Amino acid sequence: MFTGIITDIGKVRKVERKGDLRLTIGCDYDMETVDLGASIACSGACLTVVDKGDDWFAVDVSQETVSKTATGLWAEGTKLNLERALRVGDELGGHIVTGHVDAVAAVTRAEEVGGSIDMTIEAPRALGGGIAPKGSIALDGVSLTVNAVEDAGDTTRFTVNLIPHTAGHTTFGGIAAGRELNLEIDVLARYLKRMTDARA
Repeated sequence: MFTGIITDIGKVRKVERKGDLRLTIGCDYDMETVDLGASIACSGACLTVVDKGDDWFAVDVSQETVSKTATGLWAEGTKLNLERALRVGDELGGHIVTGHVDAVAAVTRAEEVGGSIDMTIEAPRALGGGIAPKGSIALDGVSLTVNAVEDAGDTTRFTVNLIPHTAGHTTFGGIAAGRELNLEIDVLARYLKRMTDARA
């Protein structure tokens, strides 16, 4: 489990195909405190550390993960939002994030408003029931608050604000329309939606 509070920005140093993709990710974590087998959320996808060095770790990314996440994310040179797994007793500054991506969403608008970046995101309509005003959402692993929601045909559009701190400490600096993002709805909304669908 994670909180959606990003603690480092990593960079994909190397991509190898070993059945699945083997990524080597550079980071600023103290890797002596990271065990093999530990979980690290990489732009919202929970991945397992399979190798490590002084300033890097390696993960295997399955074809299932590649197919369900943002295009081009697992390429050499890509920057990734990183978060280590939540430990019992840690401060829960964001919201409960599982690291299981529900869908790929797209930025349709990003403009500066009063120092913050106001963004409109378009997601599949099937997830619309799990996106609520003033609720939580994770985009590329970042915990954000939903401002407004509108269902339109096959899509659900919603807005979020990025304060300067968030933009400066994540991969969202310079974000623009057209960018794809890994989206995870709130885990409580996921279960409520499933229960509602099962009753229908």
